[in-house]
Parts: sequence; structure tokens; C-alpha cells
Amino acid sequence: MKNVSEAQTGPAATPAAGPGGAAPALDEQRGTRNRVVRSILDHGPSTAAEVALRLQLTQAAVRRHLDTLVAEGVVEPREKRVYGARTRGRPAKVFALTECGRDAFDQAYDKLAADALRWIAQAAGGGEMGEAAIAAFARARLAAQAEAYRQAVQAAEPRGRAEALAKALTADGYAATARSAPVGEQLCQHHCPVAHVAEQFPQLCEAETEVFSRLLGTHVQRLATIAHGDGVCTTFIPRGGTEPAPQSTTASTSTAGRNPA
Repeated sequence: MKNVSEAQTGPAATPAAGPGGAAPALDEQRGTRNRVVRSILDHGPSTAAEVALRLQLTQAAVRRHLDTLVAEGVVEPREKRVYGARTRGRPAKVFALTECGRDAFDQAYDKLAADALRWIAQAAGGGEMGEAAIAAFARARLAAQAEAYRQAVQAAEPRGRAEALAKALTADGYAATARSAPVGEQLCQHHCPVAHVAEQFPQLCEAETEVFSRLLGTHVQRLATIAHGDGVCTTFIPRGGTEPAPQSTTASTSTAGRNPA
């Protein structure tokens, strides 16, 4: 499992130990919080008393950690389900993992996605037909997203369309920015939610590049991708190219989804 606090805020520099050993104390607190989260994962929604008993901690200490985890969005309080006749008094409060909290643990989503794409290719007959089937899936996957991006791009002034696309991508988790380049602009995606799968199936990157080209109405070129070892996915947009997109415009496929030599 990743450190819960780092899962929320990203890697951070380890603070230098000051008087009294501040850094080791923080590490110990994070370690205990991770144990609290793991206990809830293994046993399901739990009261503070139940977690304290399992971890042999005081309830007061567990409650402090739970308060921090609630503030970080890792766990959430709920009323305990009662089966059968309900007793008097307030229902006990239990703490359950949020979706964000579950994401702090190793998941098999990437393997599931890669297995599904591999099955699509095999079901289509393998070889070129399989490659074409994966490409068709990649385009269909982006179709719904592209409509939202199109609205954002068309609502912007021509000079601001790359920036509008970057903001729309950021809303979908791509942490994108647009910046000026000597003869145009560069659209940079600092995060890729499907990078591990795209390493095996470059059609995902190629379909995305085609969508960018249609949205911006110009030939664009993918210069680098996270999936192929670069730090940032970088797409070049030539100057004066951000006009409303004709549907027939296609992207450069020579470098889309690939790390050029």
C-alpha cells in the first residue's frame, strides 16, 4: 500500500529531523494511520473501538487518526447497519474507506484493461484485424470525452483554444497545461491515467492525438508520451492552427503515441 498521506498530496520531501526527532514522529503517525486504513480494508466498516481493539491502541489515539483520515478524504463516517430489531439509542458510527482511500492500495485495473484489449484483438482475428479493433475501441472510448472538450474549445477565442483544451483535460485528471513555443504552442499533459496500458497499446495515444487534431482543426504532432518513458505527454500545435475542427482532419500518426528517436 502507498502511504495514505502521499496518496492524497503526492510525494513530498522528507522533513529534516529537528529537536525531539520531529521527522521520525511524523513517520510513526503516518505508519499508524496506514495500519488503521488497512484494518478497515481487511475487516470492513469499523467503529473506532473495533479498530483500537484490533491494533491494540487507545480509542482516543484511533479517533485522532480517523479525524485526520476523514479530513484527507480517505475514510468517511457512516451509521452502522443494524440487522433485525433496532435497539434504543443512537446507532454506532462506523468508518468506511472512500473510493479515494481504496485507490491508495494496489489495484489490478491496469491488468484488467490490458487483458480486455488483448481479448478484443484476439476476438477480431488477431494480426492487423486485431490492431484495427483496438484502434476502433480507442476512438469510441474518446468519443464521449471529445464532445465535452469540443464545447470548451469552441467557446474560447482562437488564441485561447489550446488553453481551453488543457483546462478540459485537467478536469479529467490529465493535469494539462498549454504554453507558447517558437512556432506554435505545446499542449503538455503531466499525468496520464492510462499510461501503463498505453505502453502496450499505443492506439490509445494515437486516438487521443487524432481527437486533438479534430478539436483544434489542424495537423498536430505528438512529440513525447509518458507511456513511452517521457516525463510529460507533449503535443505540438502549429501557430494559427486552432480553428474550428473539420471532421476530416487527421493527426500525424508517425509519432502519435510513440517516443520519437
